[in-house]
Formats: sequence, C-alpha cells, structure tokens
Amino acid sequence: MARYLITGGAGFIGSHLARTLLSLGEEVVVLDDLSTGKRENLGDIKDRVKLIVGDICDIGRVKEAMEGIDYVFHQAAVVSVPRSIDEPVRTNEVNVDGTLNCLLVARDVKAKRFVFAASSSAYGDSPKLPKHEDMTPRPLSPYGVSKLVGEMYCRVFYEVYGLPTVSLRYFNIFGPYQDPHSQYAAVVPIFITRLLKGESPQVFGDGEQSRDFTYIDNAVQANLLATRSDKADGKTINVACGTQYTLNELAKNLKRLTGSDIDPTHDEPRAGDIKHSLGDISRASSLLGYSPKISFEEGLERTVAWFKSRPAA
Repeated sequence: MARYLITGGAGFIGSHLARTLLSLGEEVVVLDDLSTGKRENLGDIKDRVKLIVGDICDIGRVKEAMEGIDYVFHQAAVVSVPRSIDEPVRTNEVNVDGTLNCLLVARDVKAKRFVFAASSSAYGDSPKLPKHEDMTPRPLSPYGVSKLVGEMYCRVFYEVYGLPTVSLRYFNIFGPYQDPHSQYAAVVPIFITRLLKGESPQVFGDGEQSRDFTYIDNAVQANLLATRSDKADGKTINVACGTQYTLNELAKNLKRLTGSDIDPTHDEPRAGDIKHSLGDISRASSLLGYSPKISFEEGLERTVAWFKSRPAA
C-alpha cells in the first residue's frame, strides 16, 4: 500500500482520483481549502480518506499533508479562464506560488513522483492542429500563463533537484461530480443542467469553436500511468482523446440524451477563449501507454445519467 496526497482532492478530478486509488487499496490524503471543492464530493468515501482543510499557499499545511507521502497528485488550482481574467493576482498566488510550495515540500519528503495537472490552455489559439507538446506555448489568459509556469517549475525540479515530475496537459475534462453552479463552471455540466431544467444553454460565439472533450475516466487513467512510468519524468504530456467536437455538436448530442428540444442561445465571444483545441496523444501513448477507454459519446451518456440521478438536476 502506498500513500497518496491529492491536492484539490475534494474537487471534480481529485475526487475521482481518490475513489480510484481507494478501490486499488491505496491510502489517500486530501488537501483542499473547499473554496470550490466540496465535502459532498467525498461523501461516499469520507471515512476512508484523510481530509486536511487548508490552502496550498500555506506551506505549513502543505507540510502537514505531505507527511509520509509516496506520491503527489497536484490538482489544486484556480481553474477557470474567466476567473483568472477577473482575478489574476489570486490565480498567480494559487497556481504559481502554491504549486511551488507543493514542489518544495515534495522534494524535501522525497516523494516518488509528483504529477501536475497542467492545461491545454498553454497552447493558446495557434491555428495548428492537433496541438503537440513541442509547439511554442502562447497562452491567452492568466490561467494559461500560470499553468505553463507550473509546468516549467516541474521540469526544473526534476532537472535540478531530481524530483520525478510529470505534467499532464488536460483537454476539457468532463464527467460526474463536475460543478454546474459556479459562474465559472465548465460547459458540459452547465449545458446538461440547463437542458434538464427546460432552460436554453448559452453559447458564447457562433458555437463552431471545437474542443477535445475528454471523459474523466481517461484523465484518471493517465494520472495513474504517470506514477508508474520513468520515461515520463520531467515531461509534459497531453491528456486528450484526439477527437474534436464543436459546441453546436455538443448541444445537439445533449439535447438527444436529455430528451430536450431546446436550442442554445448565442452571446458575444468571451475574452481568453480559444477557438479550436485538439490534442495529439502520441506522446501519452509512447511514454505512458495511455489510450482513451471512454469515447465522447459514452462519456456524455454516463454524465447525463449521473446528473439525472441527482436531486438538484
């Protein structure tokens, strides 16, 4: 049995990681300030995880959480592009200073591997598709910048201090437990909850912007593989499905799955939003042995079914 720390473990991706690790017989510690994460995301496993409520900007709390840790999944972050535009200083504090705190402590406790939740937003709006890891980054938002800096710190901590790190650039992860209620919420849970309520989903722009939507189980798989592959140390790796769908196609699929006949409404495009995103997953395949197991369509079916089962839906 190994001991894992998940920062941001009461959040969407972190809580899925926690469940999977427990199912594999591992020991799980969660550090979360509960600003966006929720205790109820861990409700079914609350007696099996150690939850430490604290901020990664508080290095004392980070030290407490990392005591005796073997592996770190660093998920904690200010995760929204629009929020980062509204709050660039706080975004930098959490995503850069907080990440540095976590790396410093992981180095000092001699963690076996540090897996960082990076972001495809680092690529910016380059017209070249698919996005591959050797492309020059051109982030369009403070969020994208902060995540790119986190990657660079991870590489440096591997090269300078010998801390094994892996940065996983997530492409539009979606699935159960994703929060639809924040003003900065992701598009999939917002669309689903609005359609289930008989409301029109809101699309910023013409809806022809495309994304490489990646179901949560695929992201969890990539994280677990990243703890096992020495070939990935110090590397940045895309986590995607290698397929792209427009927001209009997303809305059409979700109308069918929810049984709704309501079309989206359109508004002005948002600052910092990327027009097209598609991930090259060849590096993930070669270094991690990653292959997405759940398709976009199956992932949407599972996600809609989960939201339908929730009282709030």
